[in-house]
Amino acid sequence: MAKAQQLRAESDFDQLPDDIAISANIADIEEKRGFPSHFVFVIEVKTKGGSKYLIYRRYRQFYALQSKLEERFGQESKTSPLTCILPTLPAKVYVGVKQEIAEMRIPALNAYMKHLLSLPIWVLMDEDVRIFFYQSSYDAEQVPQALRRLRPRTRRVKSESPQAAGIDRMAAPRAEALFDFTGNSKHELNFKVGDVIFLLSRINKDWLEGTVRGTTGIFPVSFVKILKDFPEEEDPTNWLRCYYYEDTISTIKDIAVEEDLSSTPLFKDLLELMRREFQREDIALNYRDAEGDLVRLLSDEDVKLMVKRARGLPSQKRLFPWKLHVTQEDNYKVYNTVP
Repeated sequence: MAKAQQLRAESDFDQLPDDIAISANIADIEEKRGFPSHFVFVIEVKTKGGSKYLIYRRYRQFYALQSKLEERFGQESKTSPLTCILPTLPAKVYVGVKQEIAEMRIPALNAYMKHLLSLPIWVLMDEDVRIFFYQSSYDAEQVPQALRRLRPRTRRVKSESPQAAGIDRMAAPRAEALFDFTGNSKHELNFKVGDVIFLLSRINKDWLEGTVRGTTGIFPVSFVKILKDFPEEEDPTNWLRCYYYEDTISTIKDIAVEEDLSSTPLFKDLLELMRREFQREDIALNYRDAEGDLVRLLSDEDVKLMVKRARGLPSQKRLFPWKLHVTQEDNYKVYNTVP
């Protein structure tokens, strides 16, 4: 039974929307700074409609996707009547050089994605699979460190069959036209008030790309009411605010850290990150206590205390509640040592 379900009819594939990923290959790996630093896979995705773009994924995102797929479609699944033989994901590795581990995983992850994208259409249309291969605004803003083939700013406008546009209609992002709109060029979509437009991409804050009655084009957001928006995009970047003291000058710097706001770093990882950011070895890390005095960090226990004391304090979105004060290692004048 599983083998029969594993097969995918060509007629079914023809009905898939053009933005479905049909191939994905790792083109590079890149180091992302954090505490500690980690590597992401730069993946070149090709869609059924011929679009190509880059996405950036961590191993843990592969792992999270696989866990959800096993629960829904694995042969041991108890929640879905549809099961199939899922690909095998490389195991977690806890010890070793991170770059070497990432490079070693490339062939296995390429094989994993190839197998995944050959599965039946109910897997390809799964929301988590689509989100995984979808190019978020975060992905689109990244500049590849080693690659020279960059995604064009907007994709070519094309015609789309009514069957492709209509598949999975209730699950697709869509909008209702509030006014008639007549485009000024062949790239813009024409529609009438009341038309339901299926959304394909967000060009910028003012323009969307969508399809209606077999035609695809861009149009202003202000002319429509969003009925179902695109999946919420996860931006893994949070910001750590640092105050850097050098002689009599103090500067503020926000450092991008791709870790959860609730995470507690190890002292050595935090020190390594600051040394790299400020290009100095002779620095000390500090935080301000409740009285406003600087307290030097010397161990993991000090870091845990700093994080614990910051919990409950007001904080901006995407900004760690605790702040670092980076001073020169031999500068003790910054501390309140008066008896």
